[in-house]
Amino acid sequence: MNKLLSVLHQPVVGFFILRCAVAGSLLLHGIWKLMGGIGSIEGLVVSAGLPAFVAYGVLVGEVLAPLLVLANRFVAPAALVMAFNMVVAVALVHSSQLLTLGRSGGWALELQGLYFFGSLAIALLAPLPTSRPSRP
Repeated sequence: MNKLLSVLHQPVVGFFILRCAVAGSLLLHGIWKLMGGIGSIEGLVVSAGLPAFVAYGVLVGEVLAPLLVLANRFVAPAALVMAFNMVVAVALVHSSQLLTLGRSGGWALELQGLYFFGSLAIALLAPLPTSRPSRP
């Protein structure tokens, strides 16, 4: 049994799968917004009293940051941007569902929660950047 558990203990592979699942799924949302535009998000941002240009932050949180996580570059900061993006999305669109259950009995915001907590886990699990020797 211990041999099987030691074979299955692959934290690097697990972290890779987590990065691909969370960032890849979130990136699809960002691509959809790139193709369809962010006009509806601009309306939400303006109605919340923020300037319209803030809506472009969704592209940072759903396109740039996931691409960085998938490319394994600046993983922790990019994952924190993804997590913040989900906080803003919940605040602007889903705040009334925060403590509610969906039709199937699960948390109404389980997808948003998975993106948020998955992004947070990626940020916390990301290896520290290695210092490179300085060149003379």
